[in-house]
Amino acid sequence: MRDFLKFLNRNFELGKDISLSLMDVIIACMVLLMATILLNILRKIITRNLPLDDSKKFKVVFSYARWLVYILILLITFHMIGVNVTGIFAASAALLIGIGLALQTLFQDIISGVFILVDQTVHVGDIIEIEDKVGRIEEIKLRTTRAVTIDNKVLVIPNHLYLTNTLYNWTQNGTTTREFVTVGVAYGSDVQLVKKLLIQAAESSPDVLPDPPPTVVFTDFGSSSLDFKVIFTLNDSFKGQFPRSEIRFEIDRLFRQHNITIPFPQRDIHIIKP
Repeated sequence: MRDFLKFLNRNFELGKDISLSLMDVIIACMVLLMATILLNILRKIITRNLPLDDSKKFKVVFSYARWLVYILILLITFHMIGVNVTGIFAASAALLIGIGLALQTLFQDIISGVFILVDQTVHVGDIIEIEDKVGRIEEIKLRTTRAVTIDNKVLVIPNHLYLTNTLYNWTQNGTTTREFVTVGVAYGSDVQLVKKLLIQAAESSPDVLPDPPPTVVFTDFGSSSLDFKVIFTLNDSFKGQFPRSEIRFEIDRLFRQHNITIPFPQRDIHIIKP
């Protein structure tokens, strides 16, 4: 038994500054086995509430990350049990720094993609606004998110933009959204009649939901007009520009019919001759 333990603790030179024993290898294998069990438990905890497609994407990234974790654990384990791995650490650090600098943006996109899958911030079908661009999400990949704009153009969004920009999810609270149209009328207009006509214009659009009903807000006494906002609810805000346009056409028609003027700014210019 003593000879067997002596054999296990016998060092084998693998290089100028690196030596290993069979006991070191056994300890490293046991640590890797424990790490594998813990990583599998962690993966199951993270993916248990994810949709099937998102879970598969996360497992792909997780499988690559697992090998990086294994390498780090292996090096740390060898270092703790007294194996001189200074040369390996130095070479690994230089290699990782070089790869990190070269693929910095790619890593940011992939890590952001993992956060999106785990956090469930956005889903396929959501309408989002980022960097003043609006689109309906068609596909969420690990590096990019594909969305389609109202003009049927494909918007490819690098995932790291979700971490560096403010993201507006129009449909996270549901598909219905509150929209509005603003208009100004001349001073002296019958504001109650204006309110009635604005509600009538909003209700004339088939895209406006009856519940909650449209409402009108008197927003301000402007420099040349009385400013109003008619607020209404749409079931599909992605195409909201079309019902808003219809409502503006109807407002113009109703105002002309009832002799309500939409003013425009006027300025007096005084020319001083020398």
